[in-house]
Amino acid sequence: MPGFLRAVAPTPFVTVQDRGRQGWRRFGVSGSGAMDPDQLAIANVLVGNPPQQAGLEFAYAGGVWEVCAGLCRIAVAGGRFAVAVDGVALPPFASATLRRGQYLAIGAAPDAVWGYLAVAGGFALPRQLGSLSTHARSGIGGFGGRALGPGDALPLTAERAGGGSERRIAPPPVASEPIGLVPGPQADRFTDAAMETLLAGEWRVGRHSDRMAYRLEGPPLAHRDGHDIVSDGTMPGSIQVPGNGTPLVLMRDCQTTGGYPKIATVVTADLPRLAQLRPGAALRFRALTVEEAQGLAARRAARLLRLLRTIPHLGEAWRPAEAGMRPGQMFQARARRSGSPAAPALTTDLVAASGAAR
Repeated sequence: MPGFLRAVAPTPFVTVQDRGRQGWRRFGVSGSGAMDPDQLAIANVLVGNPPQQAGLEFAYAGGVWEVCAGLCRIAVAGGRFAVAVDGVALPPFASATLRRGQYLAIGAAPDAVWGYLAVAGGFALPRQLGSLSTHARSGIGGFGGRALGPGDALPLTAERAGGGSERRIAPPPVASEPIGLVPGPQADRFTDAAMETLLAGEWRVGRHSDRMAYRLEGPPLAHRDGHDIVSDGTMPGSIQVPGNGTPLVLMRDCQTTGGYPKIATVVTADLPRLAQLRPGAALRFRALTVEEAQGLAARRAARLLRLLRTIPHLGEAWRPAEAGMRPGQMFQARARRSGSPAAPALTTDLVAASGAAR
């Protein structure tokens, strides 16, 4: 029978996450999903999973876990987290096969906030609204709709998921340029000086930041016509500015509507980079057009796909270029491999974007 992964001493914010719920925001359901989906994809491919497989997301450190299965291949990504099996250190961004009764400890990283633990085969948990992602505020997804606590046992899909050679990559580089923004839907509700301050000033991530929103510390941004609007749609990356002028960058667990004006939106390609900044870390912003933001997303996805293709995988059962595709996208990928012409659409989809950037 399949085994399980037991939480011995988990850190406070360990949840099950995948790429999130798609298409439910219009019903008031948050999308949730990994704060840094690229790093979740890397952890998954290191253990032979599809990149969109659900894994464990943790903040700052992952705690201690016991393997209660015959064999269990694991990998940790997100940053240079201190990983050890029974006290023996493992290199970062590498897979390892653990046996029943062994203990996995995940300590802190000097270069990241959010980390990801992937297990070969994934977890035997029910999907809710098409996803395993946890949204703790509404109590849906993941392990009972909540963070993992001591003694919790995550059921695995396979009793023996391991063996063979292990996989390892060099830690991927992190971009250092300012975080990209596009104008928000209520940019005209702010003074010209407010937009100049947002783009020219140095900001710091506030202590009161979580999966719902990151609070930025810096000079207040002045509204032109008050700070209340009729509530309208929000999305991850929206920068809301309440009456005190403090920008709030909405993150993956954000609400679906809000009544504060939104001065700008952090582009999708740069939101994970912002998410990995620790409280007190400095950041700057740069203005982008929508077309520039689309190009940035395409290039980021192409880089990720090239990186994933350097990781050896088990046989032909898993093709990086076809994981999670719709039928039309799969046709395009196969056509490219055979040399037939097929023009992929410019989207943020992992595979379509990589094709557009070739």
